[in-house]
Amino acid sequence: MAKHTNQQPVMVNRKAYHDYEILEKFEAGFVLAGTEVKSIRAGRVSFRDSYVKVINAELWLVSLHISEYDHGSAWNHDPDRPRKLLLHHREIRRLIGKIEEQGLTLVPLSIYFKKGYAKVELGLARGRKLFDKRHEIAKRDVNRDVQRELKNKLRL
Repeated sequence: MAKHTNQQPVMVNRKAYHDYEILEKFEAGFVLAGTEVKSIRAGRVSFRDSYVKVINAELWLVSLHISEYDHGSAWNHDPDRPRKLLLHHREIRRLIGKIEEQGLTLVPLSIYFKKGYAKVELGLARGRKLFDKRHEIAKRDVNRDVQRELKNKLRL
């Protein structure tokens, strides 16, 4: 199971929280080249349309764009290549079952470093409809107004 970390994320996929209802979170490692690690540390990552795909009973992170390292050589990495996720076998089986049976999807939520290793936080998610997105925005605006009023009252 995923353990919520207190690590400072390098990048956060804010659009995933807007487009999906996150049901469960998981932590996974992923296979990277050396220049990819340096680009991630520099914050040169784009989550646009990235998701997790099942290939041969393995989970692969697809469409995650990690820009080429500026000081890399001719052996720089391919920015859009699929990256294998590293999870325990029982977690992989469980996630594949949920993805296939329940029509859920697995999306990357953030990338961070833990004990020197790059980790990706994955969210088991259900897509939101347009009216759900509007409802979330309205709820967030109301909460923001309430917080602002409380702050002003405490100031007096």
